[in-house]
Amino acid sequence: MAAVQPTIAEHRLTLAELLDWLVEDKQVAPEPAEQLKKERRYYKGASHPLLMIADQKWKSLQPPYRVLTLEALTEWMAKRVGLEYLHIDPLKIDFSAVTEVMSSAYATRFHVLPVSVNTKEAVIATAEPYMRDWERELGQILKLDVRRVIANPADIDRYQVEFYNLAKSIKGAHKAGVATSGIGNFEQLVELGASNKQFDANDAHIVRIVDWLWQYAFEQRASDIHIEPRRDLGIVRFRIDGVLHQVYQIPAVVQAAMTSRIKILGRMDVVEKRRPQDGRIKTRTLDGQEIELRLSTLPTAFGEKLVMRIFDPEVLVRDFTELGFSVEDHNRWREMTERPNGIVLVTGPTGSGKTTTLYSTLKTLATPEVNVCTVEDPIEMIEGTFNQMQVTQNIDLGFAEGLRALMRQDPDIIMVGEIRDLETAEMAVQAALTGHLVLSTLHTNDAPTAMTRLLELGVAPYLLVATINGVMAQRLVRILCPSCKQKVDLNRVEDVAAWDGLVSPWKTNRPTAIYKPVGCLECRMTGFLGRVGIYEVLTCSPAIKELLSEGGNEAKIRQLALKEGMRPLRLSGALKVAAGLTTIEEVAKVAPPSRDAARPSESRKG
Repeated sequence: MAAVQPTIAEHRLTLAELLDWLVEDKQVAPEPAEQLKKERRYYKGASHPLLMIADQKWKSLQPPYRVLTLEALTEWMAKRVGLEYLHIDPLKIDFSAVTEVMSSAYATRFHVLPVSVNTKEAVIATAEPYMRDWERELGQILKLDVRRVIANPADIDRYQVEFYNLAKSIKGAHKAGVATSGIGNFEQLVELGASNKQFDANDAHIVRIVDWLWQYAFEQRASDIHIEPRRDLGIVRFRIDGVLHQVYQIPAVVQAAMTSRIKILGRMDVVEKRRPQDGRIKTRTLDGQEIELRLSTLPTAFGEKLVMRIFDPEVLVRDFTELGFSVEDHNRWREMTERPNGIVLVTGPTGSGKTTTLYSTLKTLATPEVNVCTVEDPIEMIEGTFNQMQVTQNIDLGFAEGLRALMRQDPDIIMVGEIRDLETAEMAVQAALTGHLVLSTLHTNDAPTAMTRLLELGVAPYLLVATINGVMAQRLVRILCPSCKQKVDLNRVEDVAAWDGLVSPWKTNRPTAIYKPVGCLECRMTGFLGRVGIYEVLTCSPAIKELLSEGGNEAKIRQLALKEGMRPLRLSGALKVAAGLTTIEEVAKVAPPSRDAARPSESRKG
């Protein structure tokens, strides 16, 4: 494709000009292009011709025949005019620094946006390659080289507003507040002559910053927001698909005020900064979707650290296939949870999706004919069809006490947030013996260990045999981005060795190909988009109950469960690798090899 020479006269791009280029590059057929030229009078409100063309949702006539979205058209135009293309990723832009390059009025006037600045050059995004008068002028003012890049016009307009408003709010908040970063700080700084004016958490600047932070986190699919105090500043980080990303650094006084603002909204004690607190907030995204935030504060050396866990109520209406269950695993899980009584356990580390699995299961079981009660610490998501109670330790309302109270509430199904001690375990057993279905969680590495853990807590073997329905262990693995994942033949020595290490010692067919992450705009260049569960489902058969009654040899239970059809976590993950959903490395990272399965012959002797 021949680049258009930059000697073309100064002008704004026209719809006819872009359509002619698209036809010339065989991206679009001449007929629809001519038709759009005639209809351009209907697009008076559109600020850039690329927006009008993107509205048509045409498919490119060139392989891979992708839809000509605004982003795809912008990338094509950048090549056409011989300039670098840039997708504006707010997570990678220090908007406090770039907004110092030019004023908001200057950026708006020329429809440009500064995206990067250092001691040598300023990088400016534009969607008008032939508007260049500002470039020379800006270079003289800044005494820096100015490099133009082409970016999506809608993003330029949007981030012009967001970046400048946010930078203005943070600057305004910083000026309004006194540098009191030492207050509540391990290394308290006493400034002579400084007033001790505290920051107003309801200040308009702070309100705007917190609102932006939430909407931004929802857009980026964050599962957690961390606001962390450091010695002289605050850091904001998002957890996306299980990985933390630093979003922004803010002045310490602004960070403290943001924390206070969020604590007020979460009905927490704003004055108390010496002990951890929990709270919750319900809010909405810009498109009206309800979101719940669970708040947790922690006193640290430099002030209060705040973590907000984001719960999307949509997860409760996802089916088990979307959660990652195979047909076989789902059938085994359903058989355990649809019994009228007994104990069903979900096990795995923090952040492995146990809560989502339990809530999704309870949602399917909570028909109008049954009474579903939960005792949680804390209540993760408010659900209208359950009766939910929160553990409150300072009034001696723990899991055991809560479970004891629920037993007098005529329940059919009970969910206990976690079995941590013998008293709670015995109450769960009593509830199961008296005809209730009890669901709960434990923190163990795999399913067989959960059974022996209850015995270690002190539950009598004959009681466990009488009540346990089964156990499921689970983990979350990142899903390969469907837009950019790359198929590779499984013939490299290192890939074959990695696969064999993953499925060893189980006999399973080696796939001919696997997929690798690449990175594109859809997945923010990470190669992954979302997460899915891998599961190990152990149903408590008569043979396993017999082993439990003999004292529960963990190795023997595991071997028998494997013989009876339990698919280990690594094998479950390997099937997702073979299906092209994730990578060998992802599964190996979250699912540790089974100690006993690695030595099947020795385990059988034991």
